Amino acid sequence: MNRALTTAVIGIGTAQVMKLPLFYWKTGKWDWSQLTQTGGMPSSHSSGVSALATYIAMKRGVSAIDFAVSSVFGAVVMYDAMGIRRAAGEIAIEVNELDEQVERLAKQHPGLYHERRRKALKERLGHLPREVVGGALLGIAIGAFSYMLENKK
Repeated sequence: MNRALTTAVIGIGTAQVMKLPLFYWKTGKWDWSQLTQTGGMPSSHSSGVSALATYIAMKRGVSAIDFAVSSVFGAVVMYDAMGIRRAAGEIAIEVNELDEQVERLAKQHPGLYHERRRKALKERLGHLPREVVGGALLGIAIGAFSYMLENKK
């Protein structure tokens, strides 16, 4: 079994499962799609890469090449989640709102033709910085716990 890979996957899965009760706490609604959604608190991407880097740091040390690789990989993933993916989500919100406005105008002016998009663009793509930090902290805890469990044997 590859303990590092398992630790990262557990980090991702734990973050995804945590989204369900956190969403309920925030909205008062159970939304089972939270288990597969991107975005939201905590970031599962951040949790997974942080769990991996933490486990490797504790197992091999911070001077190990695989720790360096996992840390750079993790930094890129977390930066992307807050930057490009978040910006794409904000653009999707604007496009969806624009589509609704054009549809309203078309109904008010019979000469205008507008076929509404069948499916709205996905708006929750990226993360707020606090969601990334939350995922990273969760991942660090999972990585450390995984290492400690392994060394109890």
